[in-house]
Amino acid sequence: MPAVSPAVDTPPQPWTGRNDGDAAAHRRWWQAVQPYSGPAESAAAQASRPAALLGFSSDEGVRRNKGRQGAAAAPAAIRAALGPLAFHLGRTVSDAGDVAVTDGSLEDGQERAGRAVAAMLDAGHLTVVLGGGHETAYASYLGVAASADVKGGRRLGVLNLDAHFDLRDEPVASSGTPFLQMARAEAAAGRDFRYAVVGISEPNNTRALFDTAGELGVQYLLDEDCTAERTEAFVAGFLADIDVLYLTIDLDVLPAPVAPGVSAPAAYGVPLPVISAVCRQVAASGKLLHLDVAELNPEFDIDGRTARVAARLLNTLLR
Repeated sequence: MPAVSPAVDTPPQPWTGRNDGDAAAHRRWWQAVQPYSGPAESAAAQASRPAALLGFSSDEGVRRNKGRQGAAAAPAAIRAALGPLAFHLGRTVSDAGDVAVTDGSLEDGQERAGRAVAAMLDAGHLTVVLGGGHETAYASYLGVAASADVKGGRRLGVLNLDAHFDLRDEPVASSGTPFLQMARAEAAAGRDFRYAVVGISEPNNTRALFDTAGELGVQYLLDEDCTAERTEAFVAGFLADIDVLYLTIDLDVLPAPVAPGVSAPAAYGVPLPVISAVCRQVAASGKLLHLDVAELNPEFDIDGRTARVAARLLNTLLR
């Protein structure tokens, strides 16, 4: 894996799961995922781009944001939930291992994860980051912004499924600051910041955050307004004005009974069928460049419920 090994701390580990046989008809994720080995092959592979997974083992941003820590264990939990699923994907999937944030070195970890993502994007892959707190988002952005697609002038849109704007203006980066960091980086690069959020919880975002969203031209849909029809129209409108999409899923967008294992469980949340429909809509758009899932906290999960939801959404997005 020469394209990403300098940035990765833990190489891909063996996947496990139920074994019903070795034939293709019995295949599950754990049997299908291979270690990442570099550039995608041939034009045929480009028809359904191979997916490459990268873990971002971090909860330093959550710690700085005074949330419940434990998200650093999420990449392993998501892989464990994906492993037993039947593999029906029309693309290959590889695993590049994990970037780990240790000793509080969040910025270094984000930069290294970004380099790995950019390398895999430019090697022809659909990249998937398994977070991590939502500081994962800025790591993802660094990779997407450095990719040939975005540097070549394609209009980037960032769609966040989340109860929170994560636009905090703080002296130190955290899980609450990544999208303001993106806005400033896009402005510095002379690009428009195209950011939309599905699932905003009004009681869990201050007036200052709503004001910042207004100043930045952020499009958003409140959790109470996320009917299937309104959400589909909202996402379609956002997709119409971009060329490539970075989708980020903060699992606290879901109701707490569906996703209890997060830093900040939602009292209301957006129904899982609506979030799943957004994933199908995004996948069908042909514009998905990169995606990540964040804020799974296995320590507070119940019977692996939140990890299983994350795995199901990833399976939907990669179909």
